[in-house]
Amino acid sequence: MRRLLPFPMLSLLLWLSWLLLNGFSWGHGLLGLVLAVVLPLGTRPFWPNVPHLRNFPKLVRFVLVVHWDIITANVAVARLILRSPRKLRPAFVELPLDLEDDFAITLLTSTISLTPGTVSADVSEDHRTLLIHTLDMEDEAALVAQIKQRYERPLKEIFEC
Repeated sequence: MRRLLPFPMLSLLLWLSWLLLNGFSWGHGLLGLVLAVVLPLGTRPFWPNVPHLRNFPKLVRFVLVVHWDIITANVAVARLILRSPRKLRPAFVELPLDLEDDFAITLLTSTISLTPGTVSADVSEDHRTLLIHTLDMEDEAALVAQIKQRYERPLKEIFEC
């Protein structure tokens, strides 16, 4: 079974996403199922050393937090731009990483880049520091603490890395 479904949760997520986007019918259900099996099989060679999911409820909570942060950051960035774009204080911030797994670091960098107003710019050679660009820097220590508490700590718990 593991050979057919190398990433069962990904397959389930792909299938459900397909049904939500295209509607619930027998044809779309079957096509979505085929894609949910074929896509992970075809991309398996590009997923080296994927850590095992250890805590699914925390993953769900993490996804909800990220979605909420994306929504609130969109509103905050829109306010910044519409009010006074000349008063913006862009800056680069170095975030010391506690994560050691490449997959978890990639998830963290993607999460930061998905949130409007911040973007992951670089990971150091030793994977111990992440360079982040922020649109409006108010307090560097607060930003670092927020990212560590809202994103990095949950990822460590989800994947135990």
